[in-house]
Amino acid sequence: MSAAIAEKAGRSGEVGHGLGFFEKYLSVWVAVCIVVGVVVGQVWPAFPRVLSRFTYAQVSLPVAILIWFMIYPMMVQIDFGSILKSRKTPKGLTVTLVVNWLIKPFTMLFFAWLFLKVFFAPFISPALASQYVAGAILLGAAPCTAMVFVWSYLSGGHAGHTLVQVAINDLVVLFAYAPIVAFLLGVTAIQVPYDTLLLSVVLFILIPLAAGYFSRVQLIKRKGLQWFNEVFLKCLSGFTIFGLLLTLIILFSFQGDVILHKPVHILLIAVPLIIQTYFIFLLGYLWAKWWKVDYEIAAPAAMIGASNFFELAVAVAISLFGLSSGAALATVVGVLTEVPIMLSLVSIAKRTKHWFPNMHERKLSV
Repeated sequence: MSAAIAEKAGRSGEVGHGLGFFEKYLSVWVAVCIVVGVVVGQVWPAFPRVLSRFTYAQVSLPVAILIWFMIYPMMVQIDFGSILKSRKTPKGLTVTLVVNWLIKPFTMLFFAWLFLKVFFAPFISPALASQYVAGAILLGAAPCTAMVFVWSYLSGGHAGHTLVQVAINDLVVLFAYAPIVAFLLGVTAIQVPYDTLLLSVVLFILIPLAAGYFSRVQLIKRKGLQWFNEVFLKCLSGFTIFGLLLTLIILFSFQGDVILHKPVHILLIAVPLIIQTYFIFLLGYLWAKWWKVDYEIAAPAAMIGASNFFELAVAVAISLFGLSSGAALATVVGVLTEVPIMLSLVSIAKRTKHWFPNMHERKLSV
């Protein structure tokens, strides 16, 4: 979430101090945004109506600008040169890529369908359940980027390997996210506006990724790496916070009626998301244990799959289905549950590190 914290945690040989004030209480801020957004939508109903006019191919232009504030700081911190180091840790990278792209999107679909369309069918209409499942799919197809640096640091993971994972996964997102989402939404019989999906990938992945790469290269060349890390990224962190909070307020101004009349739906949506998170973490973590991967690589390898790039998921949900859609609500529930669940996984990892080879006995060369 915070560019400054993620960069500190991700730099090889120099780690940060864990969760900052905003990240530590992320769920609290999301809850506050729910209240503020609902109040704005109910007291000033013209607000969401006016915003809904500024769209192109179903993409809300004001929200798109705010989401750029969130996503660009994450993209600019990625050093794609670190990808060359991936050959030194093939097992951990294999675990990450297989779990993230060949397993996670499909298990997310399974758990969301099972709970929202089968177990919870008496409480949710079929049409709304399909929207919630669509939102879960958008979350499941987007592995974490910036926040995984923090989870890796807190669990004692290797910073260099985490950087490699993030860089490679960002490249995979660029090419694989749209096809996987389109396929899974098709499986659930959700009508996919392909032009909007492709536009979302360009707006929220390709453009921020390209802008982040070129601006990183130029700024480091002109100002130096120290200035980039200690000045530029710290300035960007404020934009990230501003973009996230204002986006959530706007989103919940459209979701007010659902929140007020169906608050239990938030709890029902959270159930499959929570189960999926623990399942994916354990799958990657136990696979790494069985494969005798070192703990400092196994921990971040499992964390990146368990966590989600929810900024991207929220953006695409809004683009595909609208601000007032059930899909958008489902992605925000993912934001609400993210921090407490991931902190519990950090605790699990630290308590079980003795399962893995002792990293103090040999030096990792990444």
